[in-house]
Amino acid sequence: MANTTSPVHKLRRVYVWEQPVRIYHWLNALAILVLIATGFYIANPLVIQSGKEPSQRFVMGWVRMIHFIASYIFFFNFLFRIYWGFVGNKYANWKQFIPTSRKFFKEMWHVFKMDILMLRGKEHMSVGHNAMAGFIYFFTFIAYLIQCLTGFGMYASTSTSWWFPKMFAWVPYMFGGDIALRQVHHWTMWFFILFAVIHVYLVFYHDYVEGRGEMSSMGGGWKFIEEDVFDKNMELPNEPKAAPAK
Repeated sequence: MANTTSPVHKLRRVYVWEQPVRIYHWLNALAILVLIATGFYIANPLVIQSGKEPSQRFVMGWVRMIHFIASYIFFFNFLFRIYWGFVGNKYANWKQFIPTSRKFFKEMWHVFKMDILMLRGKEHMSVGHNAMAGFIYFFTFIAYLIQCLTGFGMYASTSTSWWFPKMFAWVPYMFGGDIALRQVHHWTMWFFILFAVIHVYLVFYHDYVEGRGEMSSMGGGWKFIEEDVFDKNMELPNEPKAAPAK
């Protein structure tokens, strides 16, 4: 009689995403949602029928103020993530995002086969970001930088008297004028929308295929990693000690 018992995989509970990374992630997601919603309104405002004086409603003024507040949160949150890429644990380190070896590209190919060709396998598995995700996040950080430059570049041309936005007064000249600046800002916003859709899909997909607690890990920071995979990705001494899952 054939043995139908599934092999038992020993899992280890590993603390992957530190609290600052998790706070950055959700704060960044909230800021982007607010920026997209208010950005659409600023680009194409709705006609609001009302008997009140425009000065009493001041809808566009409120929307722009919310957009500016979210943009500052987005900008300084981004600066913090750059800083944490140097002082955080190895799963938050910048080496996770920039290809530096043949192993990195090999893992990217394995993840591509899994995500696009729907092939299963565990040879690509890593504890933190897989190589493909890290590489895409690298381009996302570049998009963050472009969005910050173009956004504050447009803000600098307004009547604001604060010195910080005025630091970006040179940006419109670099992009060839205000019209081109607005177009790049708008196109980059659509990149974030597309990225968000793909990102959410892949989180659910990898959570289903790998069964490692991918979704819950960004809430509590812990993942469940196979023992053999964990042995290949030994943690640094200053990280919380991983505990075998019961």
